[in-house]
Amino acid sequence: MSATNKSFKDVINSDHPVLVDFSAEWCGPCKMMAPILKELKASMKEAVTIIKIDVDKNPRVAEAYQIQGVPTLILFQKGMIRWRQSGVVPAKQLEQVIHNNTN
Repeated sequence: MSATNKSFKDVINSDHPVLVDFSAEWCGPCKMMAPILKELKASMKEAVTIIKIDVDKNPRVAEAYQIQGVPTLILFQKGMIRWRQSGVVPAKQLEQVIHNNTN
């Protein structure tokens, strides 16, 4: 996300599905999500935007979405939360979630 000048709100208001990975540097399970999200991006290509938000560096965003634990994944489309889950989620399951919860 840092490569663009778009704000978080601009990104999640996209017509495209946006999967946000709320994580932290110190979180072991969060580190497990990196290769999973890479696999998901490889299979879904441009059909989904995936961004990572460090809750320690972005406390306002984490607070706004009531992030209690990390990793927490939230799927947005047109600014609306379509799905949310905490914990490590396999790539195939995420792909199904995206297909089932977006239009």
